Amino acid sequence: MNNQQKKWLYLLLLSLVWGSSFILMKKALLGVTPIQLGALRMIFTAVFLLTVAFPSLKKIKKKHYKYIFYTALLGTFIPGFLFAFAITRIDSAVVAILNSLTPFNTLVFGALVFGFSFKKRQLYGILIGLVGTLLLILNGVVFSPNQNYWFVFLIIFGSVGYAFNANIVKKYLNDLNALSIVTGNFLLLIIPAIVVLCFTDFFKTFSLKNEVVLHSLGYLAILSIIGTAVAKTIYNKLVHISGPVFSSSVTYLIPLVAVFWGVLDGEKFSLLQFFGGVIILVGVYLVNKKK
Repeated sequence: MNNQQKKWLYLLLLSLVWGSSFILMKKALLGVTPIQLGALRMIFTAVFLLTVAFPSLKKIKKKHYKYIFYTALLGTFIPGFLFAFAITRIDSAVVAILNSLTPFNTLVFGALVFGFSFKKRQLYGILIGLVGTLLLILNGVVFSPNQNYWFVFLIIFGSVGYAFNANIVKKYLNDLNALSIVTGNFLLLIIPAIVVLCFTDFFKTFSLKNEVVLHSLGYLAILSIIGTAVAKTIYNKLVHISGPVFSSSVTYLIPLVAVFWGVLDGEKFSLLQFFGGVIILVGVYLVNKKK
């Protein structure tokens, strides 16, 4: 399989996994608080990665750790808590849709801060994708008018963090394999995450007899292993073989999966959502079109 085929495969896999993550977060929050969710997700992921991928740390050189710290902070730690809080006030599908600002931020900050060039076609593709995203947001506002949309700023800040993460991986960590980057991220995050969890009442209130909490931890385990450890490794591989702009366009496909889960969960599916989805797909195609 060549890189062209691989990047589309990775894009599809990531859209399916991360598109499902928002409903898992929503279910997990039934038994834990947003701060506990963010901290536990990092701890579970760190334990899994350090168990199965510890040898990959040997490939990390001293010069890499500064940038691994930046990607851990901006690409995982801060967005992890921002998204957990946002999803308590906004529907999971709407959060996924708002996350589609990431490609735009990746393009803008990549050009302004990291000196990456881009083609007009990529800009047009991203703007078209944003139009599709706005249609889906409009649909969410119409059907869920009582949500606190001030929390959208948390998602915007989180998407900026993701944008910096993608650009840092491409510019400064391109010589390091994807698994080493992710394992290094969570090696640095496990202690801060444990400290944050200790400042909550999780250990005081946790009980094996509480089925709601146990179910939440089950959702968190799936979210951590598949939605974080495996997905972030695939994402870093995608950045390496394609680039930060194309890789971040996965956030345009994530809402389609999130809306699908919403429909299965009893939410309405409108004609506006359908057209928004089609427009998003056109935008993703233009971002990757060679000529």
